[in-house]
Amino acid sequence: MTTKLLSVKNKNDRNFVTVECLLAFDKDEDKEKVLNLMRKFSSMVRFAYKRLLEKMERKDLKKLLAQKYGVNTRYSDSAIFLAQQTLDSCIEKGQNPKKLIFGSRELLEKLKKKHLTGKRREKLRQEWEEKRYGFLYSRGDKSKEGNLNLRLVNLDGQWHLRINLGNGEYVWAKVVRSAKRERDRWISFVWDLTQAERTGNWFAYTVRLKLKNGKIYAQISREENLPEITITKENGVIGIDINAYPFHLALAWTSRDGNLEKYERISLNELLDGNADKREYLSWQIAHQVVEIGKREGKAIVVENLEKLPKGRRGDGMPKLRQKLQKWVYKGLLEKIEVAGKREGVQVIKVNPAYTSIIGKLKYAPIYNIDKDVAGAYVIGRRGLGFKESLPKNYRRLLEDKEFLSYSVAKVEDRIAKLKKEIEGEKNEYKRNKLESELRRLKRELKLLLKLLIDSGKSKPATQQAVNRGMKPMRGRAKTLQKSWRVLSVALAFSCLESFRDFSPLKRVILLGDWVGAAKRKGLVPLPGQGTAAQNMCSFI
Repeated sequence: MTTKLLSVKNKNDRNFVTVECLLAFDKDEDKEKVLNLMRKFSSMVRFAYKRLLEKMERKDLKKLLAQKYGVNTRYSDSAIFLAQQTLDSCIEKGQNPKKLIFGSRELLEKLKKKHLTGKRREKLRQEWEEKRYGFLYSRGDKSKEGNLNLRLVNLDGQWHLRINLGNGEYVWAKVVRSAKRERDRWISFVWDLTQAERTGNWFAYTVRLKLKNGKIYAQISREENLPEITITKENGVIGIDINAYPFHLALAWTSRDGNLEKYERISLNELLDGNADKREYLSWQIAHQVVEIGKREGKAIVVENLEKLPKGRRGDGMPKLRQKLQKWVYKGLLEKIEVAGKREGVQVIKVNPAYTSIIGKLKYAPIYNIDKDVAGAYVIGRRGLGFKESLPKNYRRLLEDKEFLSYSVAKVEDRIAKLKKEIEGEKNEYKRNKLESELRRLKRELKLLLKLLIDSGKSKPATQQAVNRGMKPMRGRAKTLQKSWRVLSVALAFSCLESFRDFSPLKRVILLGDWVGAAKRKGLVPLPGQGTAAQNMCSFI
């Protein structure tokens, strides 16, 4: 069986290492008993979640669950623990906890679609039911030989999982797990278990059973003993950015005082091939490679703190990109880098990813003559060191330049007009969806430019006005700065750039403020005044 290694963190930021194995039952009736227990436990978690929403006391809920479902209080306690974790997660993400769907809302929405039929619908239904009803969880306890309800026991040289059915009855399942690599953590985990059985010096391990494709798997987690962090940002950092085209990691060495020292790229193309297990293994290899670079250079690692990465939607007209993004392990790779760093004593810093790419391509790509991916990694590194990114002086002047803004509005307007004609003549539904998506984006960007153009004609410069007057004063400045970068990204792309990967023409703009020279180089003539909206805005101002 292909093996997996997972690492997780709890709320106290303690690191846990998790190994996964398949469970094999000698009798079908034993497996059915365990499946019934998993369905019962899943129901307990949902019941506990609703009672927690009603503010029921934990101790009262613990007794109620044990009586209602006929299980021991340790299972009740574990169910409450999972329910509380789920509730806390909803609140932290700003979601409405009353609208939570157990078993994945995404899968449920897919099931509601009428175009799914036959085997495809049945497979999706099975996946949703296994996520909703197919899990069991038992927290570890050092004083109970590691785990009371789900305990690993060595019988005649073969590891078994002793499963407490909650009513005093036990079922035994054989653990099917082999070490595939020399550094496989299953080896050290089994050694520690063997020593614990011999000496009686037990450690706590948590076990979670999951049902997948009709098979029961056990995920066994234990707290990891991590070394002290010895490599910190005191000697500078390495900023890391992951990019889709081409699919690679961009690494930017950043000195303690915020200067770019050097950069490197690591290809990720291998992650697009093979099955999920192969991609998981390769992701760990790349994570260790990055951390080894940090150890060798004596620098901390800085990565983006991502919550969710959009992966496209069916019918958006971009099937190749969507296929690549579905295999893209962006967040998983960053999490592995964080775990590997902790294991090797290398500090891993997570920063807000907002506008790092835009700032990198507009501010640093032209100055250092680097591509936008490396520039983005450099901004991430600087942010990890605590540096704030201000607008260059000549960029600030552009935001007050009516000619520049009018010209940019005209170019966006022209592109919108061309897009509308393309959409009218496009017969392919999916290609039309792609064009319509671009049209909606350009309309939003045009709205931003027009607003700034209006503001530039008022008594105060646009950069001194709050872009969103409904914001709290303490946040207004940061939001205004972000809006400014966004407006510049649109305006400069249409006025001064020939390619979305070559930002060298912007060097002339940053140093000299000569956007007209950059536009002439691009061959965009005539200069300001084109476009109905631009003319109307200028006359209005």
